[in-house]
Amino acid sequence: MGSSFSNLNGDTNGFAAGPSLGDIPESCVACVFLHLTPPEICNLARLNRAFRGAASSDSVWEKKLPRNYQDLIDLLPPARYQNLSKKDIFALLSRPLPFDDGNKEVWIDRLTGRVCMAISAKGMAITGIEDRRYWNWIATEESRFNVVAYLQQIWWFEVDGMVRFNLPPGIYCLSFRIHLGRFSKRLGRRVCHFEHTHGWELKPVRFSLSTSDGQEASCEYYLADKGGEETGGEHKGFWRDYKVGEFVVSCSEPSTEVRWSMKQIDCTHSKGGICVDSVFISPIDVKQRKKRKAAVK
Repeated sequence: MGSSFSNLNGDTNGFAAGPSLGDIPESCVACVFLHLTPPEICNLARLNRAFRGAASSDSVWEKKLPRNYQDLIDLLPPARYQNLSKKDIFALLSRPLPFDDGNKEVWIDRLTGRVCMAISAKGMAITGIEDRRYWNWIATEESRFNVVAYLQQIWWFEVDGMVRFNLPPGIYCLSFRIHLGRFSKRLGRRVCHFEHTHGWELKPVRFSLSTSDGQEASCEYYLADKGGEETGGEHKGFWRDYKVGEFVVSCSEPSTEVRWSMKQIDCTHSKGGICVDSVFISPIDVKQRKKRKAAVK
């Protein structure tokens, strides 16, 4: 078995041996890598010199990058990406790239190379956000933007946002990340507070999205049940993603403008005690994969 393993790596230990993986031309290995995921390519690069060379080939990583990856690179200063290989560019773009004063981020998924995006509550229009009687900004490590908007109480609840970007062709999902109640740390433990949480069981919150080419989607959710508990008890005290809908991008040019809103404007009652973190826009296959992983946990 030991000699067989050496053969895989092209090591014959001085003995005559048959063909090994080390004898496969690098160009052939590169052709195989075109059908593998980036993590699989990186793992196989450790086998031998031919695999390592193919795993660094620009021709391989060019296919893993989104077709319009230059639009992402343009968000960076030229010094950050000059003279980089395509593999290094993939690694660079797989980390969040901030834009619009740091209130929005875009990156590519490390498994699929698909473009994902997040928009902070700071990058949205929130009714009454300037009035401390209604809203407060809370610094927290639980947000990728390190800050969330916390609503104490308001009658007219409305959050709107918009982004324009050259998204690659595909089907995308838009969702809000929301937390019912407020959270803090006490003696190193996470503690949730629900003293301001009210009104979400009386009427549903309406979510909607629209695109510049006329696509629309909308839905409604009760954020709490009739007893005042959060809908879906297993989510109480945790962040929850509320899917708004899906939209299709058929071409990167012209850029796609996406608008969204979350509102409950029935002024017959007040509502409060909710944290708004961000909006996520991600390819539908990436969203489904993360949902399956969360279900396994």
